[in-house]
Amino acid sequence: MQAACNKPTASTPEQHAKYKDHLSNIIIGFSDGLTVPFALTAGLSATGSIKLVIMGGLAELFAGAISMGLGAWLAAETDRQHYEKELTRKEQEVHQMPNAEEQEIHDIFAEYGISHEASTAVVQSLRANPDMYIKFMMHFKLRLEKPGSFKSWLSALFMGLSYFIGGLIPMVPYFCFKNVYHALFASIGISVVILLTFGYVKAHITGLDTKESAFSAVQTLVVGAFAAATSYGIVRGLDRQFKMNGSV
Repeated sequence: MQAACNKPTASTPEQHAKYKDHLSNIIIGFSDGLTVPFALTAGLSATGSIKLVIMGGLAELFAGAISMGLGAWLAAETDRQHYEKELTRKEQEVHQMPNAEEQEIHDIFAEYGISHEASTAVVQSLRANPDMYIKFMMHFKLRLEKPGSFKSWLSALFMGLSYFIGGLIPMVPYFCFKNVYHALFASIGISVVILLTFGYVKAHITGLDTKESAFSAVQTLVVGAFAAATSYGIVRGLDRQFKMNGSV
């Protein structure tokens, strides 16, 4: 009974790290998805062509989701390769330099004020279990957690999908309105609500209090609004310049 109760507790740090990574991918993907495609479609709205907005927005949306997903996959693969390389190196050191590795464990406990004599029993117990010995060194010495079997693919999925969903939301009005400026104002209204909500929820789930979460909501809105306004101004300016020069 006691072993069964202790088993979930032992895996809690790894589960926490796994969920933290997935949550981070979702937050980054959704945040970028809300900002970049929204800024692009707002900018393209300055041309007055709703067809151009939809085509350009969808092109960026798919390209951005694929790019973000691949980036997350490459980052996770790099972490996995780094872990495996360090694991191989640590296994060799444990077999080739056992005394030095044992001293490293004593040094780890010494950082927490535990004497050499008190940590000796722990070292002996770890030596009796080679797998746990290596796991202990990887976690406490190198600060590395073993990546999950499907971490790379899940990271890519969460990042890419959250980007796509975040970017699709501000584009919905362009499919519903025939007038590009009506769609733009509707998109702005939806984006304001989503940016504020996302900024607040993002801060709240990371442990910030209500005041800090509210500040995060406003901060997220300001960033998104600045990106959209800048994009709109640039495209509108270029569009006018081209028309004046007779290029369009």
